Amino acid sequence: MADDQHEEVSKKVSAEEEIRRGITVMRRVVQGRSRGIILDVCWNNQGQLIEPNGHTLTSFIGALVRNEIPITCDDWRNKELNESKEKIWSEIKRCFNIEEERRGFCMKLAGKLLRGFRTFLSSKFLKDADGNFVDAELPKKYESLISTEEWEAFKSKRQDPVFQRISATNRERASSPAYPYRKGRVGYGRLEQSMLQKEESSETSLPAHVLWKEARVGKSGVPQEEVLHVYQKCEELSQSLSPDDTKGILSRALDVPQYSGRVRGKGFGVTPTSLSIKKGKAPSNRELHARLEAMQAELDALRREREASASTVYRDASDKNSINCTFQPNIPEGISHCQLYLSSPYYRMVGKGKVHNVSGVLLHTRELPAGCLKVSVDIAVEPNAALSYPSDDSDATTVHEAVGSFVAWPTNLICVGYETPTKSKSKDNAIPRHTESTVSRKEVSNASAQQKKEVSNASARVKSSGAKKTVARKKPTTKYRSCLRTFLEMTDIPTGGVRNVHMEVGIFGFDYDQMIGNEDFMQVFGHEEIGVNVVNTYIRFLYDKLMRPNDLDESFGFLAPATVNLGLILNRPDTVTEYVLRILMDNKDAEKLFFIPFNTGGHWLLLAINPIREIVYYLDSLGNDWTTYPDMKVLIDTVLQAFRTQRDIQTSRRGANSITWIKVACPQQRNQIDCGYFMLRFMRDTLALGRLMIPTDYFEEFKCAFYTKDQVDEIKEEWCQFMIELNVFS
Repeated sequence: MADDQHEEVSKKVSAEEEIRRGITVMRRVVQGRSRGIILDVCWNNQGQLIEPNGHTLTSFIGALVRNEIPITCDDWRNKELNESKEKIWSEIKRCFNIEEERRGFCMKLAGKLLRGFRTFLSSKFLKDADGNFVDAELPKKYESLISTEEWEAFKSKRQDPVFQRISATNRERASSPAYPYRKGRVGYGRLEQSMLQKEESSETSLPAHVLWKEARVGKSGVPQEEVLHVYQKCEELSQSLSPDDTKGILSRALDVPQYSGRVRGKGFGVTPTSLSIKKGKAPSNRELHARLEAMQAELDALRREREASASTVYRDASDKNSINCTFQPNIPEGISHCQLYLSSPYYRMVGKGKVHNVSGVLLHTRELPAGCLKVSVDIAVEPNAALSYPSDDSDATTVHEAVGSFVAWPTNLICVGYETPTKSKSKDNAIPRHTESTVSRKEVSNASAQQKKEVSNASARVKSSGAKKTVARKKPTTKYRSCLRTFLEMTDIPTGGVRNVHMEVGIFGFDYDQMIGNEDFMQVFGHEEIGVNVVNTYIRFLYDKLMRPNDLDESFGFLAPATVNLGLILNRPDTVTEYVLRILMDNKDAEKLFFIPFNTGGHWLLLAINPIREIVYYLDSLGNDWTTYPDMKVLIDTVLQAFRTQRDIQTSRRGANSITWIKVACPQQRNQIDCGYFMLRFMRDTLALGRLMIPTDYFEEFKCAFYTKDQVDEIKEEWCQFMIELNVFS
């Protein structure tokens, strides 16, 4: 008996080895999102997912549900899954241009894909050729998705007599279908789309029995006689029945009941209700034209109302001798991405950039014209459009000439909400060969001219703001970013090449080469969310430029963010615990502050740990506290307790849980992108002062509500300068 079981397990292992395809993780979609590529998805008039990108979205949802939902989940409607479902929907919206009304379809599809995944695991690894249960171990291929406990519970459920009885009934029913589906993974929606395209038909849908027949045609291209018989019967019924009964034609021909909630021959996503909604009378051309005119009139009225309201605010601001309108409606205080419009000779968007709605701001040492705000132009949509207020200092008279510099822009022609990265910006990120160098030289010259004229004013503003012990810094230019981008243009990096940055053992406790590629450079050039490669290489900069020259490597250390993050804590806590404890024990004889750049899956924060004093400083630019990530806190507390034990430090029972967590009131980000830059800045500020204790209200020398764009740009310039020094473009 034991030999037979061993033979069955061996069969399962060999079956596993036959699966050559790796786990689907959809890296292309995630990497595209980091470059600003948001994929569009299309739907047919019955609400089914079709091409382009229909198959991509389906695979992406499958990858998400396998990562977020345990295989032990038997009830998709369980309310305990709501948080995971919300995360799945959030990730879908980040990568695809999809309407909120499509959430129900996507969640139903996710449930269907989860059931399919469980069925695949059961049939592939837990059954032999005769359908008998096999007690197989967790496949190595899926160890990153499934824990050992989940796998054991999954196997136990499939040994339950009730489950096996239901499974046997379903297997028998599906074992020999009379009319098997022969289109593989192509669903009815995409099958209908391909048929309409092939026939170049103007119709938007096909009868259910036509689709049903085509779905049962194999590679030979000839349908079976039984299928043709059913199809002919459907054709006859369609001639005799009224249009209201057409949805039951296929069921009548097959002589089977029409199940509630589904439409036979139409596939996933189509219900009787959705079909009835689509059966309303289509509006005539005259009705559509009337609706269009009404919408245009409403838009014009809203535009006039907005301009009139803005004009009133400008007059009020002018009467009070205000330099600019600090609290304009719809334009938040601070620096925001925006779209730039002109109203003459007609209303249109001419550029994109950032609006600086900051009290007391000057433009090239001059006051702004009444009713205007300071704007930096990033992208010229209409290059030859004339500026409303030409720049005397940079000789810019058109939007194209203003790229990379600051200009005054009428507030009523600024639309806040443009966020990078965008689809159009991804083209800019490709480093065009002929235009980029010209823009870069202009950026440098404009930034240099502006820098000389605004240093004195910047110093005055710092003093008047009441900051203590703070030295006025020169406004950072884009010099190194422009140079690095020009250098990269002459390499293979924009076309997929990579370079290695050596990370010696003193940085993270192990020696390796950090790869960086075009995506990492584009994150810095385009002001996108930065990834772990940028973070690690900036840490190398801090180690080389701040720590070693000042002997701070004896007082500070780093832990690798690729090893200590929320994903690994949830999936492989033992690996994380072992690594952190090893680093702490290697430095157990001296008081030291360890930085952990911690990624929660979509957000960067900083943990600074003093293991000797058992203090954990928590710095989060979103203002959350550690209770938001309980698994993180449990692991850090566990490591510090183990560190205490291995150092043989005796504590009272009362002091056994004396680990102190301190939430630091650090600068807060004002958008959804800057968390990585703020986290790097927190480490930089701490190393610049060389202090092992971080005050609860942050360092007096660097205290502020938020880091300005200049302070964020300083991080970018340091990183780019360091990359040039390392000669990464060679």
